[in-house]
Amino acid sequence: MNASATMVVMGSMCAASVRCYAAAVKAGTLLIDLDEKRLPLRHSHHRYRIDGPNGVQTLTVPLVGSTNNMMTPLRDVLISEHGDWRRLHWGALYSAYGRSPYFDYVADDLSRVIHGTQRYLHDFNAQLHEVIVDFMDLPLTTHYVTDGVGEATHGDGVMDLRGRIAMKKPDTLPIANVPYYQMWTAASVFQPDLSILDLMMNTGREGILTLIAMTQG
Repeated sequence: MNASATMVVMGSMCAASVRCYAAAVKAGTLLIDLDEKRLPLRHSHHRYRIDGPNGVQTLTVPLVGSTNNMMTPLRDVLISEHGDWRRLHWGALYSAYGRSPYFDYVADDLSRVIHGTQRYLHDFNAQLHEVIVDFMDLPLTTHYVTDGVGEATHGDGVMDLRGRIAMKKPDTLPIANVPYYQMWTAASVFQPDLSILDLMMNTGREGILTLIAMTQG
């Protein structure tokens, strides 16, 4: 990535990938575009990948209406309570990370978000992001913008990652997949590009060292 970047622009991501956080921490400032309308690229905006006893699993926050409506800004996307998804997400997280080194330290804060009453997807994503940044003590400043983000992305030192880091296909950014301790790798190989929750649960605040290493070289 651009070594001189001091700001990264992304859409609102749900427990974003380790790669997303590596890029953001490298810059130091994260600008989240709540007016993003690139709905076909939103696979990562309401989905996140974790690794558990049954392998990699994708958890999805159900949304109201069709996510193919490109005219809907992300800030207006509503969460659906269909299918008791909050209970299912927490059960999956507990199964994957309940015995991980740092689960007990962050479980209460994480549970409050997962079992919350958020109506809007960006609220849910923002609350998860706050728990992650606080617990991992990441040197990252986050701003949420609903107007004028286009002008901000044209300045020097700004990297626009909207649509460039997603779960559906590999990105071409110079961010290395640096292996870190994962509970379930004894039975398999290292799983890259998981949610930041995986790094947080397995390495705690030492995860910052992995994030830094991913953007060096």
